[in-house]
Amino acid sequence: MALASSVIVPYAAYLRVYEPLAAFPEPERTHWARYARRARLPGAQDELRRSLADLLPVPPVAVPVHESGDAFVAVVDGIVCVCPWRTRLRGWLALEELAERFPAPLLDAVLPPVVRRQALSDFERWLERNPDARPWIRSATWHVPVRWFALFSDEEREFTKGEDGLVLRYRTPMVDARRRVARGLKVLREALGEGPLIDGLVDVGRWLEEFHPRSLVELDYGGLVHTVPEEDLDGDHSAADVAEGLAALRDGDGDRAGQAYERLTERWTAVRARQNAS
Repeated sequence: MALASSVIVPYAAYLRVYEPLAAFPEPERTHWARYARRARLPGAQDELRRSLADLLPVPPVAVPVHESGDAFVAVVDGIVCVCPWRTRLRGWLALEELAERFPAPLLDAVLPPVVRRQALSDFERWLERNPDARPWIRSATWHVPVRWFALFSDEEREFTKGEDGLVLRYRTPMVDARRRVARGLKVLREALGEGPLIDGLVDVGRWLEEFHPRSLVELDYGGLVHTVPEEDLDGDHSAADVAEGLAALRDGDGDRAGQAYERLTERWTAVRARQNAS
């Protein structure tokens, strides 16, 4: 545990939803109300360190045995909103994606097939008891999915220095995020027809619909700030580039849309390249 308490785990970005206490049924609502009044609340690095600690046992544990009772807390216009970690659920969902991301020999070496089968069997039984379960947090490693930026405006961008160093994030009311998704989809469908960007934005939009309309939506660069130079972060206005690209498509200006797309591609290709840097 000493190792886990001192390590900063980088290279992942997060899309989070903070729901008002009124969105939670009892007794969960009372639990989160009491939780939010704590003198010290855990932050993003605390969640990452605990996740790292879960990987230390031998044989490996694919998914935490117990669900976390922690959450991120934000106060919006005087209303307490919480974003439950739900690390066990997110672990199961991530496990389902591993086979698509890693070759079988590597995956078997890290997590033996018997361990994965047991974890997925546990997930199936859990889903039978919790059919409406969904995570409040989505994550992406070594990049921020372009579709996430469509939820925000450049005016909502925050670039500051916090307790754990640099922080780059966007926050917006749920109503604005949903409106931007709808407008973005309309433009993309009229200009492009179908494609992976549209599919991804549809998926995000459906996810947002599962939450309270007075929720807060947050995009946090998370650990990416530990691998991207500060001057590059300062010049990163990806939400503005996405908005510019969509506006150009709406106006039928292919050249301007191409320029915005090129800026995004160059920026995030450079970030992804650091994954394989020695």
